[in-house]
Parts: sequence; structure tokens; C-alpha cells
Amino acid sequence: MSLRIAPSLLAADFTHLGDEIARVEPAGIDYLHVDVMDGHFVPNITFGPPVVRALRAATTVPLDVHLMIADPDRYLDVFAEAGAAILTVHAEVTPHLHRTVQRIHALGARAGVAINPATPVHVLEEIVDDLDLVLVMSVNPGFTGQAFLPASLRKIDAVRRLIAAHGSQAVIEVDGGIDQTNIASVARAGATVIVAGASIFHTPNPAAAVEALRQAAALS
Repeated sequence: MSLRIAPSLLAADFTHLGDEIARVEPAGIDYLHVDVMDGHFVPNITFGPPVVRALRAATTVPLDVHLMIADPDRYLDVFAEAGAAILTVHAEVTPHLHRTVQRIHALGARAGVAINPATPVHVLEEIVDDLDLVLVMSVNPGFTGQAFLPASLRKIDAVRRLIAAHGSQAVIEVDGGIDQTNIASVARAGATVIVAGASIFHTPNPAAAVEALRQAAALS
């Protein structure tokens, strides 16, 4: 599977989101990554359903919505209705993962489960067969611009082996601190979807930055 790029809008200029999307679309991006934070599960507050709905109207790029919130089950319906193509919840706060994943699928979206850096991979063993996506956080979530945690490479490889052992169709997405210096290692470890924020939007030409990431990943 070719590497897919999902620019993270957390690193974009919030006052010009439509313009920021227009700056990355020419690179043929695969998804737009939308980090939803509630100030409880992570120490930040970002987007809500109205913003997702506005984004859906502004682009045809699929919206990859990452729910970093304490009670995601309360909001699955509204985010799906707003236009999320993928809904990812955190294993750390979702006690009934099978029920949650089934609900996401019933709403017509793809289902993902995310794990934080300190969360062991084995929490996915009973749910991986039902997932479309596993999101490995390579930073502690909450803020853009953090440095990639090197131990994440072992975790990505462990997730890859778990998926293969179960015959799951889930793809591996990695989010946090990914740039041209480490994207090849991340891809070699097993990632097929890369979320990149600062390394795209904090550059003069985001579309060129996406292409540079793809070229660097090709070295894997």
C-alpha cells in the first residue's frame, strides 16, 4: 500500500482554514486530519462539530476526525452527521470499544482506535479484527510541534505484527512529530498513513512540504 498523507489542521492557521486547505490540496493529499480536543482528556480545546461541518463544505478531501475527548460515544452521531469519513476514539477512555466501533460503522464511517505513547499495544488484541485503522500517537497528545518519541518505532512495529497475526485489514496511522528526518523510519516500521502538522503548515509552501515528505518516505 502506498503511503498516505493526512495534514493535521491543528497546525494550520485557524483564522484561514479554508485558505490553508487550498494550499495543501494541490499536493493530492489523502485525508485532512481533524484533532478534536475537549480540555479534559488532553490539555487543549480545539474543534467541534460546526467546524467539521464547515470543513466538509469546503473540500472533497475525506475528513479523518480524531476524537481526543473524554466521552466520545456522546458525539459519534453528530460528528458523523457533520461529515467525518473516519472516526477514531481512544482506547484509554472508551470502556466498550466493540459497541463504539459498531456504532461508528453503523453511522457509515470508518472506525479507528488510538493509543497514547504509554499505552501498551496489547489493549488492541480483542478489537483489532473490527478496526479500519489503528492510530499510534508518537507524541503525548494535546499540542502541535512536539518532538517525535523514538520508542514509537517499536510500537508501530508491534502493531504491524499484531494486525498481521490477526489477519486484520486495519491500516496503521502515526501522528506526532513526523518530518523529513524520520518519515522513512516510520514507514519502514509499518505506518501507511502519516499525520503531519508543523512540518507541513509551518512552512512557506505546504503543498511542496507534502511532496518533500513523500520523497523522503520513498527512501524507506
